[in-house]
Amino acid sequence: MDEEKDLEEVSVENVDGEGIRIANDVIAAIANKAASEVPGVFSMFGGISDVFGKKMSKGIKVDAGEKSTKIDVNIIVEYGIRIPDIAFEIQNRVKKAVESMTGLEVLEVNVHVQGVNLPEDNISTEG
Repeated sequence: MDEEKDLEEVSVENVDGEGIRIANDVIAAIANKAASEVPGVFSMFGGISDVFGKKMSKGIKVDAGEKSTKIDVNIIVEYGIRIPDIAFEIQNRVKKAVESMTGLEVLEVNVHVQGVNLPEDNISTEG
């Protein structure tokens, strides 16, 4: 089940050769924070993970190896935002944040736009 994969840890060697263990949920939380701060991101799209209360890793899937990781980011964007621009900014911010905080090489940041937050129409009713 995916829940077990979320609990896996990644080993990273520091400069002294000692191992450090980083849980996938930690990598996901870092990526979530970086992505959600990009202007134009309405929300992270978590689907079933919302049911299980995994708010910090909502919308993020991590596939980490010993020295590198691949990250999938699922978002809902604000209406009117140029999607390629926001995706590029998310890729850059997530890669920089995860690499600087974990020491892992980020091989991929795949951005999946799951929806657009449309503005509500102000419809007046006559009565």
